[in-house]
Amino acid sequence: MLLDLTAVHCATLRPRPPFNLTATVHKPSHFPAPIEQFEGPSARHGARYWRSLLWRARPLGLCLEDAGVIDDPEVALTLFAPAGLSISECERIVREIRWRFDMDVDLAPFERDCGADPLLAPVLKRWRGMRVGASGSLHEMLIVYVLLQNATVRRTVQMMRALLQRFGTPVRFDGRSLYASWPPQELAGECEDELRRLKVGYRARVLRHLSETFASGDVDEEALRAMSNEEAKRELLKLYGIGPASVWYLLFEVLHRYDALDYVSPWEQRIYSRLLFDAELVPTERIIDETKRRWGRWRMLAAHYLFEDLFWRRREEPVPWLEELIRL
Repeated sequence: MLLDLTAVHCATLRPRPPFNLTATVHKPSHFPAPIEQFEGPSARHGARYWRSLLWRARPLGLCLEDAGVIDDPEVALTLFAPAGLSISECERIVREIRWRFDMDVDLAPFERDCGADPLLAPVLKRWRGMRVGASGSLHEMLIVYVLLQNATVRRTVQMMRALLQRFGTPVRFDGRSLYASWPPQELAGECEDELRRLKVGYRARVLRHLSETFASGDVDEEALRAMSNEEAKRELLKLYGIGPASVWYLLFEVLHRYDALDYVSPWEQRIYSRLLFDAELVPTERIIDETKRRWGRWRMLAAHYLFEDLFWRRREEPVPWLEELIRL
């Protein structure tokens, strides 16, 4: 059943400059899913971003609008809900949004340390102020990574849509119709055969096990944020079906560790081979060593800039070798 949400809270956010809202919320490398929408700037308004939120099992809506400039950023935030939220609850949600979009990090050291790199410099200039943006919770991001395992982007899109249509909540707010994700309890008791009917394959078992873990309260996302990389990695590897390929995504996108580039998946190996060496395939060890040499503690953020820049360029004209990899 469609859930109508109304505006319940507005706030003006001032991220630490430089801050680029467009490059932070809109990642062309991410596969499309009906949980978010992005609209570029126009003569009437700045860039706008809408996303569903699942907050303590309640579907909410979010709109962020760019109301400033990169060196003097300002973001207009509007929260949407089926009913009113307390002031303290709104404040907690706003703090979470600031975290998810990494609004308080100081990028000045990154620009100082990496700005002269000949490969990165023009990209950094184009997307100055871009942050990592994990718009979903740890549970939601894990679902994404599980669906990406051993699948083309097209296949992942199909699986996500099927899951959202079966377990998600359709929501409407601010003239947008999206899906909100589902709480882990929703899948925890689900039969694997039922999940397999949605054509998610072996991932049915992984999704059910992860849902049971989160539903039981055994994962403390905020505690993970305070851990060292090695501590967080050990905890994340305890999760069923989560291996090194997923962990380094989690460290970077969810926990915002800008040095978390210690693993390169096979398809990304081909992309970084092109970006760093202009070669079809380079050993992963060489790729990792090169990022450490060039960018040190900023290596994952720097690689992210190159990666997203490639996909922004793809929007302007096809990149034949990339199309073969993503098959969207």
